[in-house]
Amino acid sequence: MAPKRPNHGQMSESFYTVIFLSLSGGLQDAYTYLFRGGVFANAQTGNIVLLSVRLFEGDLRSAGRYLVPLLAFSLGVMVSELARWHFRGRMLHWRQLVVLGEIALLFLVGFLPSRLDMLANTLVSFSCAMQVQAFRKVDGYAFASTMCVGNLRSGVDSLCAWGRTKNPEARRKAGRYFGVILLFAVGAGLGSLSLGWWGARAIWFSCVLLAVSFLLMFIREDLEEDPVIRKDLAEIRRDGTAIRQELAKELRQDLSEPKKP
Repeated sequence: MAPKRPNHGQMSESFYTVIFLSLSGGLQDAYTYLFRGGVFANAQTGNIVLLSVRLFEGDLRSAGRYLVPLLAFSLGVMVSELARWHFRGRMLHWRQLVVLGEIALLFLVGFLPSRLDMLANTLVSFSCAMQVQAFRKVDGYAFASTMCVGNLRSGVDSLCAWGRTKNPEARRKAGRYFGVILLFAVGAGLGSLSLGWWGARAIWFSCVLLAVSFLLMFIREDLEEDPVIRKDLAEIRRDGTAIRQELAKELRQDLSEPKKP
């Protein structure tokens, strides 16, 4: 019998790649909030709240600081989705192209002076949106590498499921979500420290983390088949075999029947 071939997958959904994406996401949020005028690059909910507060106060000028990143984030999602459709089948995976675009934008942000904080926040928000749209799964689970609310909800939900059923898959899922949250928090802390060392150029640390993710995506990962998926595939194969046997039986009956003159 021939040896079983491993099931291969793209490393863009591997937890190893997500480690560096999540660290980068936390660093970017800390960078824009602490160094670029109190604006969130990733957490657009916070920007919506602050935008609404400024509008109700009649402070239209300050409101623009939060509206522009919101629009940039929306545009970044659109650009990432266009990249997915237009750059499939190229030498580089389309997600790698997204990461290269992020690195280029964030490298440029490091050169921008404080008087161009709005432009810096716009570029970082655009970059974050591309990342969150391109990388939406880790080990098959839906997640976000640049924000924590959805990950926290999913992590607690999976933890409750494990406590109720003792299903090891639920425990593993919860571990993935809480791991991503921890990495995001560590990235934010590193962002705070690096601001004291490098100032505006601290964002280049995020470029380094993204570069590691880019290189990891050249690796093809051997995926361990999920038990549920393996069971479903076995049932599909059995159903397919039964259908083929039934069709063959009917065909033999048709061929054995005498033809009417």
